[in-house]
Amino acid sequence: MTPHHTVHIGSIPVGGESPPVLIAGPCVIESEAIVLSTATAIAEIAHSLGIPYIFKASYDKANRTSISSFRGLGLSTGLRILQKVKDQVGVPILTDIHEVQDVAQVAQVVDILQIPAFLCRQTDLLCAAAKSGRVVNVKKGQFLSPWDMSNVVKKLEEAGTTNICLTERGSSFGYQNLVVDMRSLPVMRALGYPVIFDATHSVQLPGGGGTCSSGQREFVAPLARAAAAVGCDGFFMEVHPQPEEALSDGPNMVRLQELKGLLVQLQAIWQVSGKGNCNPLT
Repeated sequence: MTPHHTVHIGSIPVGGESPPVLIAGPCVIESEAIVLSTATAIAEIAHSLGIPYIFKASYDKANRTSISSFRGLGLSTGLRILQKVKDQVGVPILTDIHEVQDVAQVAQVVDILQIPAFLCRQTDLLCAAAKSGRVVNVKKGQFLSPWDMSNVVKKLEEAGTTNICLTERGSSFGYQNLVVDMRSLPVMRALGYPVIFDATHSVQLPGGGGTCSSGQREFVAPLARAAAAVGCDGFFMEVHPQPEEALSDGPNMVRLQELKGLLVQLQAIWQVSGKGNCNPLT
């Protein structure tokens, strides 16, 4: 089913018959240098393939497994770096928000406010994001069915926005494991809004490293190819030049040098799969 709403992020349309967008970048802002170089490299790859690109990185990772884990550079420094990416690389920006009091300040810089999966039912946070005037991307909680996201959508609509995207990032399946039910893509798309597939968090092993999460990077490409075949409006990927040295989510991030080859595959599959409409056979 084609979404009733096509969401516009600057000049980039998301949903309907539009080609899928790429939302990508390092998990967390580690340094200005890494963020700018990675954003520039991904933008060049996306441009060469004609893929609309949105940069993603978090100024704070508030839900790390351990209290000693690296969380980011904080709100002020993080927003300064994200603004620099926007100015120098010339792409829209997405970042996570965790606290209602941060929404107004973050919305001055970024184009998309992302609600993390663990917070997808937090009414006050959803309503504040909805009232910000920015696009709101909500990660489906690992603990929710795809049809449960109808309640999330209703909260956002009642708070005054239809600038909504929904993201599939896997569902809890036993201890420290996630699985992806590809039915969730058409189910959530039938709610009337664009659906993004998060290819890297879907292969995360939450808490799998004891004091940190682990992941299975080798399954990113197969799951992303499956999502392209089912149909989606965009792909979310955490990308890093050296994932083994990354300060967050290294085991499930895509290596920068492998990104272009994967995107070429996804483009080819998406183009022959019904233009991403998630149309049922009956």
